[in-house]
Amino acid sequence: MADQTHVLFVEDDDVIREATQLALERDGFAVTAMPDGLSGLEAFRSDRPDIALLDVMVPGLDGVSLCRRIRDESMVPVIMLSARADAIDVVLGLEAGADDYVTKPFDGAVLLARIRAVLRRFGRAEGGRGDQASPDDGGRLSFGELEIDTEGMEVRRAGQQVALTPTEMRLLLEFSTVPGTVLSRDKLLERVWEYGWGGDTRVVDVHVQRLRTKIGQDRIETVRGFGYKLKA
Repeated sequence: MADQTHVLFVEDDDVIREATQLALERDGFAVTAMPDGLSGLEAFRSDRPDIALLDVMVPGLDGVSLCRRIRDESMVPVIMLSARADAIDVVLGLEAGADDYVTKPFDGAVLLARIRAVLRRFGRAEGGRGDQASPDDGGRLSFGELEIDTEGMEVRRAGQQVALTPTEMRLLLEFSTVPGTVLSRDKLLERVWEYGWGGDTRVVDVHVQRLRTKIGQDRIETVRGFGYKLKA
């Protein structure tokens, strides 16, 4: 596993778990597959995977609770899998710290594309370990008490370091490159989540809200009917 990207996959359906594991392994990933949340948490702590795929409805410890436990310990990217597209499932998963979600039944190619997109945001290569992603613009940016080190990929607020997930960091960098400019939800989906088609804008809304709680509620402004902008 040393030279492969390691995926933790938690899914209670035997058929889906085994078929998905085989498909990911064919694409070059190392996969640890677990049937319930408690064994998934144990595997996460022992194996330290590069990405976690968590089904929402798993026994023992549900996927949302497992995501929270993982996020308490790590910034590893997380994708939630759900058999339902209900708003509550999506929002709960994203608020728990997930970077993206995929609705079941899913196409294998779509799942693979989402995994690779999340890994690129985290600086991982497809099917193997890559170098950390280089920021587009070097140096430090300041917006009031908010400081962004685009080379060290660190953020400080009033001198205190702010822990951001890879997706939150990518989202903040998009805003910081064009401060004061309104970015639509569709544009953010395209640039941050790499959706080449219309995606679910709830992903953007929840991540913006999570980012606000970390960098200041008034730092990102909502422009009704258009999108969001970073206050310069």
